[in-house]
Amino acid sequence: MDFTDKITEAKKQKPIQIFSKGHKEIGVNVIKSPVKLVILSMLKDNEMEFDEIVKNTGKSKSTISVHLKSLRNDGVISFKFDPDDQRRKIFYINSRFLGEIEPPEPFELEEQKTSFLLENIVNKEIDKDGKFNFSHLLFHTFRSTLIQEGFNINPILYESGRRIGLALYEQIKADDIDVFIKNLKEFWEDYGLGRLELKLGEKIEITAYDCFECGLLPKTGKPACYLDAGIIEATLSSFLKKEVKVIETKCFTMGDNCCVFEVETLE
Repeated sequence: MDFTDKITEAKKQKPIQIFSKGHKEIGVNVIKSPVKLVILSMLKDNEMEFDEIVKNTGKSKSTISVHLKSLRNDGVISFKFDPDDQRRKIFYINSRFLGEIEPPEPFELEEQKTSFLLENIVNKEIDKDGKFNFSHLLFHTFRSTLIQEGFNINPILYESGRRIGLALYEQIKADDIDVFIKNLKEFWEDYGLGRLELKLGEKIEITAYDCFECGLLPKTGKPACYLDAGIIEATLSSFLKKEVKVIETKCFTMGDNCCVFEVETLE
């Protein structure tokens, strides 16, 4: 999706987005204004000068000024002066995107029904002592309820995954890459997260089968494994001693029979 498509999509959708108060404050900002949402969609990946914002939103300068001032007062965005022209302000997001709320589904998802939970978790995932996997039941019910109610907390899941990954790395770290990969794959299987296959190259490709995170979630057409992606990002960046970027290109919730993550290093 290119920059123009992102703006068009932001103008069509009317979610409520949630941002932190800023780097030094505690709390959240709930953004409902369609104009503010369009502005933030443009600034998520790019810093932007005032006149560019006006041009891309199609709104008047006075309207954009009001919204930019409001977002600045809330600590969501900030600005810096153009080093080549001190009269020009360049705006950027100054807080963390935490998630969004969209209108909830008008019907109960199949994946939330008691019959689905009984068939796929309670009666299916039984260990040698005859106990079902309560952690899986808890996680699945939590995620599917959020989807049902229109809550998207993917950024929080990703950050949670990163923190888990940093702690996990201490248990699976190794100097040799083959040993490290073996340890990672064994951990994934031993704790019921699924099965991993890794292909090394210019980009590292990780394929996950029997995915714990998304295997039973409804098909939304969007990737859902943000917790897994965060764990992968933290463990691989720790091993490589470089920042990495993780993108999920296939997912059960997109209609695929596995999840695929592409990992590339950031110079």
